[in-house]
Amino acid sequence: MSNARNTEAATEEQMLRLAEAFVFASAMPVGARALSQILPDGADCEGVLVALRARYAGRGVELVEVAGGVQFRTAPDLAANLRHAVEMPRRLPRVAMETLAIIAYHQPVTRPEIEQIRGTALGQNTLDALLETSLIETKGRRETPGRPTLWGTTESFLVQFGLSALRDLPRREDLLLEPVLAPRIEPDLTAPVPAAEKSC
Repeated sequence: MSNARNTEAATEEQMLRLAEAFVFASAMPVGARALSQILPDGADCEGVLVALRARYAGRGVELVEVAGGVQFRTAPDLAANLRHAVEMPRRLPRVAMETLAIIAYHQPVTRPEIEQIRGTALGQNTLDALLETSLIETKGRRETPGRPTLWGTTESFLVQFGLSALRDLPRREDLLLEPVLAPRIEPDLTAPVPAAEKSC
């Protein structure tokens, strides 16, 4: 009986270690569905992720829910201490952040609709900058004359801003909005640095 329990515990520990390695190696958040591809058939993937989160709770690196999965992030209370040690991504221009906020809150939205909300023309270079950072993507075309392109945010947007889903965006009525209805949303300083940018 004791040997059976030890074997079961070893199997659970092995699954935790495998899940830990998978989340660490993955560039994007890992959900239970993705985890099921590497764990034994019938494994409780949700339970494994819950156990892994509990294991890292309170540590310098924690497992947090973001973009429909989990990802390792620096503990929020330590982020301020790392500001001078970790190079932050290039900050987007104000017009790009305004545009991104409008897209996030009104998606799917067309370029003319963005311009109407902002009250001014939108340069193609602004959309290009958001596309290059993978924060927005096309969501098809509106079935109106001219069939304008519809824009929406990406999974990378959720990751960058530490959101589990779009429903986690602050309510617009809770924010001090500017005339363009573009609330100030700041990137998550605890977000992991992409593997290509990590230094030893």
